[in-house]
Amino acid sequence: MQVFKFGGASVKDAEGVINLGRIIEKHQNDKLLIVVSAMGKTTNLLERLTLSYFTQKDDTSDLLEQARQYHDTILRTLFPDEHHPAYNDVANRFVEIEWILEDEPMDPYDYLYDQIVSVGELVSTTIVSHYLNYIGVKNIWLDARNYIFTDNTHREGRVAWRITEERILSEIPTLLEQQLAVTQGFIGSTSENFTTTLGREGSDYSAAIFAACLDAEAVTIWKDVPGVLNADPKWFDKTELIAELSYLDAIELTYYGATVIHPKTIKPLQNKNITLHVKSFIDIENGGTQIRQTEGTLPIPSFIFKVNQVLISILPKDFSFIVEDNLSDIFSRFHQYQIKVNMMHNSAVSFSVSIDSTGENIAELLRDLKARYDVQRQNGLELITIRHYNQQTIDRVLVEKEIIMELKDSYTCQLLVRKLAPR
Repeated sequence: MQVFKFGGASVKDAEGVINLGRIIEKHQNDKLLIVVSAMGKTTNLLERLTLSYFTQKDDTSDLLEQARQYHDTILRTLFPDEHHPAYNDVANRFVEIEWILEDEPMDPYDYLYDQIVSVGELVSTTIVSHYLNYIGVKNIWLDARNYIFTDNTHREGRVAWRITEERILSEIPTLLEQQLAVTQGFIGSTSENFTTTLGREGSDYSAAIFAACLDAEAVTIWKDVPGVLNADPKWFDKTELIAELSYLDAIELTYYGATVIHPKTIKPLQNKNITLHVKSFIDIENGGTQIRQTEGTLPIPSFIFKVNQVLISILPKDFSFIVEDNLSDIFSRFHQYQIKVNMMHNSAVSFSVSIDSTGENIAELLRDLKARYDVQRQNGLELITIRHYNQQTIDRVLVEKEIIMELKDSYTCQLLVRKLAPR
């Protein structure tokens, strides 16, 4: 039994769905669970819609219509007969948003976000499931909210593993004996049947949850890149494919910000010794990257870039040192405002962190911290992480850059830098 996961880029248009169909046709006699993300940039669009509705702006209906028209264009290409049931089923998915928009917002933003943004996955999988049946690949559409259960932490739902595994095992293995199954990434539900999401880009994690609970043989994530590369092609003209990675190296790369795999994905697969393949949906014959239990280490240095970084330096207002009770207090405040730390360094009298520039929640955090600490902030920085570095790789990334903070251990070098002004 295998799990295939297709991201938004793989189904961004009708040709993408058709290509997905070609891939699945080669595996239609296998026991296969197919996890699909929202199409293209739908999540971004629905995020804008949610914020517009929550702040009661004038463009909420226009944004919903944009989402409808985008998917309708895909439907018309895939299903020339406008009486095909896919049209009605997709329309009913959007009704879930319409019901919410009928009333003024009374619920917290994070709750509304999950109820609205999750519709992207429901729509995409409805279209994919109908298309596969249309081309003769028998499958059943499954609502992931009936199988993945979380706590009530909206936008970052924590999986309730025991009940999730029980529900998945009670139904899905039997269903897969008869046909393929299509379900959603990114979404789950609470014990009260409220929709939750698993964190931005969480569809990879969904695939790992299903795979771990089903003791799958393997998971394949289909991407628009050949596999795991040693650097993002946006930053390097020449990149190299890493054919094989250990679970440990994959976890480290995702922890430091490599975006090809969601950070939470690896651990459930490692726990069950399930191989993860990262392959190209463009060049499906390419071997891609295999992530599994191996004693091998990264064969080449790997580079991870994070831009729009903010350096926050925190100092006690009195003459005390930064000690355990300060750090506990500081971390609890970061958790409260859902701000993730990308790099940290502490000395006797200061604690400094690099974080993503995420907007208003940073301003709220700083106001909170300033009640107890002196706080300094620097914007517009870049964080460069090099795994298995040497001096040559460091020199390579420091051209026209000034180091603000540097951390090294045996395998990893992190450089927080600022671009030098042109001379």
